Amino acid sequence: MSTRHVLLESPALGRRAHVWCFGDVGRPLIVFPSNAGVAHEWRESGMIDALAPLLAAGRMKIYCPETNVSRSFSGKGPLSERVAHLQAYERFVLDTLVPFIREDCRSDDVPLVTTGCSVGALYASLFVLKHPETFSRALCLSGRYHASKLFDFASDPEVYFNDPLAFVPNLQGAALERVRRNAHLTMVVGRGAHEHGCIPETAELGGWLDRKGIPNHVAFWGEDSAHSYPWWQKQAFHYLRQMF
Repeated sequence: MSTRHVLLESPALGRRAHVWCFGDVGRPLIVFPSNAGVAHEWRESGMIDALAPLLAAGRMKIYCPETNVSRSFSGKGPLSERVAHLQAYERFVLDTLVPFIREDCRSDDVPLVTTGCSVGALYASLFVLKHPETFSRALCLSGRYHASKLFDFASDPEVYFNDPLAFVPNLQGAALERVRRNAHLTMVVGRGAHEHGCIPETAELGGWLDRKGIPNHVAFWGEDSAHSYPWWQKQAFHYLRQMF
């Protein structure tokens, strides 16, 4: 299994962005990191090792980009600057990361799957819900989906469209149909330590997906399942081996 570190020049971010790549052949999986936002998170936390059987079998290739979460979702600056960082990162993913992955996989139309833990799950859900023709499936582990809380419920269109629990309830017409037709979300959360905030938001988003007819699967693991990498390793392997 090959391991590569690349720096992608991003006009949107105005700098080069770190991406770690794992695997030689297979369908691509994009991993969004949690609160630290670093590209090497899944390598250092044992998540790549947990998925080694799928990588070795040629069932997947994994791409781990950094995020600018510290300047956007968890930033402390003016709202206008945080919103600009949200927009810039979305452009980086769509305009730079996706073309790089398609070229690396030698396919212009290979379906992309997203995943992430904690705030990474928020990123994974957003790209599938907002761009379902590009990102077909998401595996969201221990996610928080009411992003407006992070912006003190500011009245801003960009905040609204980066909060699944704000815009999904209002999806209708052609916008809803494109998500129904193309997207599937698997959302997983434990009932153990440090999952208390994730449980109600996972349940609420799952309920809205059901009401809107958007394909999804919601799973609540037991009270021993904590908000931690050892449990995310088990959950990621369990669900990704079904997806790939």
